[in-house]
Amino acid sequence: TWFLPPVVAFVARGAVPAPAGEAAAPDGGPRNILLIISDDHGQDLGAYGNPVIRTPHLDALAADGVLFTHAFATTASCSASRSVILTGLHNHRTGQYGHTHDYHHFAAFDHVQSLPALLGEAGYRTAIIGKHHVEPASSFAFETVLRGAGRNDVAMAERTREFLAAEDQRPFFLYFATHDPHRGGKRLADGSQAPIEDTEAADCFGNREGGYEGVEEVSFEPSEVIVPAFLPDSPAARAELVEYYRSVSRLDQGVGRLLAILRESGHWEDTLILYMSDHGIAFPGAKTTVYEPGLRSPLIVRRPGTERRGLVSAAMVSWVDVAPTLLDFAGVEAPTYARQVSTPRLAAQMPARHGLHGRSFLPILEQEEPEGWDEVFASHTFHEIQMYYPMRAVRGRRYKLIWNIAHPLPFPFATDLWESATWQAAYQEGPQARYGPRSVHEYIHRPEYELYDLDEDPLEARNLAGDPEHAAILEEYRAKLVEFQQRTTDPWLMKRMYE
Repeated sequence: TWFLPPVVAFVARGAVPAPAGEAAAPDGGPRNILLIISDDHGQDLGAYGNPVIRTPHLDALAADGVLFTHAFATTASCSASRSVILTGLHNHRTGQYGHTHDYHHFAAFDHVQSLPALLGEAGYRTAIIGKHHVEPASSFAFETVLRGAGRNDVAMAERTREFLAAEDQRPFFLYFATHDPHRGGKRLADGSQAPIEDTEAADCFGNREGGYEGVEEVSFEPSEVIVPAFLPDSPAARAELVEYYRSVSRLDQGVGRLLAILRESGHWEDTLILYMSDHGIAFPGAKTTVYEPGLRSPLIVRRPGTERRGLVSAAMVSWVDVAPTLLDFAGVEAPTYARQVSTPRLAAQMPARHGLHGRSFLPILEQEEPEGWDEVFASHTFHEIQMYYPMRAVRGRRYKLIWNIAHPLPFPFATDLWESATWQAAYQEGPQARYGPRSVHEYIHRPEYELYDLDEDPLEARNLAGDPEHAAILEEYRAKLVEFQQRTTDPWLMKRMYE
């Protein structure tokens, strides 16, 4: 179910004015940046229209900034997505094709330049707290690494106080990366912990008996949670959504404390604030896919000094746009890169040098429907090391095309998603059991191309790639993908060439 954001009502009556006494910093003042990134959070907020979940602090930030309804990750995989956010390059260009930790061992190329490095060279003091999850450390180095607090987002916010209040004339870039609402742990119906391999137990999403110090426990009933249409409405799904909602509420309290500390430090009106997630919700059908629930993610931006508040923007923005936007705000020139291809036939189809793959959305922050922001691209290759399933996608206002490059392979599962009670409840019923809009078999076995009319089919259930009436659209969008691969120096362009 998709909801109309309640702040739309404010826009209909005119823009919400800035709170009294909160004037913008004068030109030439500090240009601080606070980037808040959650882990596996879909567009599940009160501000996005969910009437059940409780997120008062993020809702208040949206009412004082800009909420993007059409914000998209480029890949629904943690490490790969974070490499995109911090560089402005698709993961097929960063080299961070998948997870960096343990045996997965993916890492970006040494020559890739990231936000902390670029801003640090420009005179910023940079700090990270929470989830890093990209490599190599030399390419994504922050000046200060603050000690995290696990799943206690309120305690994590408190640990930024000294950094934010420091007597330092340099502007700051603070990267606040929570672990919520990622999956984590299993819970039985009686509330006790269960082995992770127990496929009938609901995932805890980091929640625990007794809660966390300083965090108000927020509870929900399975009957009241809203089951997204891409999931089966089963007891297992509802039990896991209860835990997910609780984790999101804890996240919201941490953001609330962080923003309060920012105000107390005197930096509320000289700091650009972004709230986003690395990608969509951690359920099969979303995370690790390029379907809408995997890519469509929350994005709230508050820029100091803007006259219009509480806007809802329909601009289609992508995570490759984040780094260009922050560099634009800081007045830092974006880097360019030489083509990293030596194969003559492949190199001939690519530019010798290229800039970042995204663009700044600062100029459109006070526009609800800006022109020219009507298309985004996705590029996914791995999640865990065993999950080779490269996909490229282009999404316009109406149509979306997915190219499943390794389509003869069955779609691979992330370990926690395979073991999730939500998936297993459907999987155990057999290949024809329904999992949201698809059968279990259809979810695992995918065709080479998937073409969807999102106006008529928002759940991406009816593939039009083989429909003669849509042949022209298919060819148009295939051409868009080829151009995208060429422009972004995608090595998987070689797949097209030899085929």
